[in-house]
Amino acid sequence: MLVHRVAPLAIAAALGLAGAGAGAASDPAVDWTGLHHETKVVDLAGPGPDGSIFVAANGRLKVISTGGAIRSFAPGYSAPSGLEAYMTLSSGQRVPGAGCGWPAANLYALRLTKDPGITVVTPQGQVSNLVSLHPNGLENGIAFDTTGRFGHRLLVTATTTTKKPTRVTTLYAISCNGHVQTLTRTGPRIEGGMVVAPSTFGNFAGDLLAADEYSSKVYAFMPNGHSKLVVRTGVPGGGDIGTESLGIVPARFGEALVSDRGFPPDKRNPGDDEILKLSRAALTEAGVKPGQLLTVAEGGAGTVVVSCSSTCRARYIGHGPHRAHVEGHVVFTAAS
Repeated sequence: MLVHRVAPLAIAAALGLAGAGAGAASDPAVDWTGLHHETKVVDLAGPGPDGSIFVAANGRLKVISTGGAIRSFAPGYSAPSGLEAYMTLSSGQRVPGAGCGWPAANLYALRLTKDPGITVVTPQGQVSNLVSLHPNGLENGIAFDTTGRFGHRLLVTATTTTKKPTRVTTLYAISCNGHVQTLTRTGPRIEGGMVVAPSTFGNFAGDLLAADEYSSKVYAFMPNGHSKLVVRTGVPGGGDIGTESLGIVPARFGEALVSDRGFPPDKRNPGDDEILKLSRAALTEAGVKPGQLLTVAEGGAGTVVVSCSSTCRARYIGHGPHRAHVEGHVVFTAAS
């Protein structure tokens, strides 16, 4: 698909035109750089209780230790390598009224097979099915409600794959006992690494935040099924181009990480088969604060920080390799 390679100043100008509060050209610019080579990497999750980061790449799982060593994980797990089986790590919280809680350190992944649903992987690498779903479209987002507005349930989205301008999203809330509640079938088109906003995120505190890559808009989904526009990030939009990956900046962390998936070289944004990193120092220098939302564009990793109080403000802060093809969640390593 066509990808526009937009220079940092052009993105900042676009943000300004959108009224999104872009930083001046003199603002510090962050640059994502390669941390580890991983073929067809599509998502990251963690950190786990021991600080490890889980990697979904080429249909398999790996673990990166706090020391940087990489090993294979859960040999019984497999996913179609051409699809985006996003994943998230257990919140470890109890679900009110369900009589159970989420087992600590379990990994939950979208199951993009003929039996779509959610696959669970234990810390010992055992693989099983949590639930089966019959989505109207493709499963394309997964996150835990850690704040509690959705009852600490697992949130999963599926978006219709036909008629691009009118695609709609279904949002499911799943309990630890396997009960599935459909919160809406008519949400706005979204996909990618979605997150639940912290309690400090202004009018959208506790809501599910997700992006539409075609418009580079970020939306909030509420427990009652309603949705609202949070902000226009201002980076160029389009398939395989616009805002894709989200992460909430924690109070303490070492580095921000995101997946840069590789494709054949004839694509305009062929990717690098890399896990990309940004240091805490670089983000701090760019004025990024805990509790803010970090968004990364799929094509070229244009990076925007969003803050919300009475209103929401988006500010462009940097980019990655010009050929980057970003997928999945933004995650943060444990502080050293």
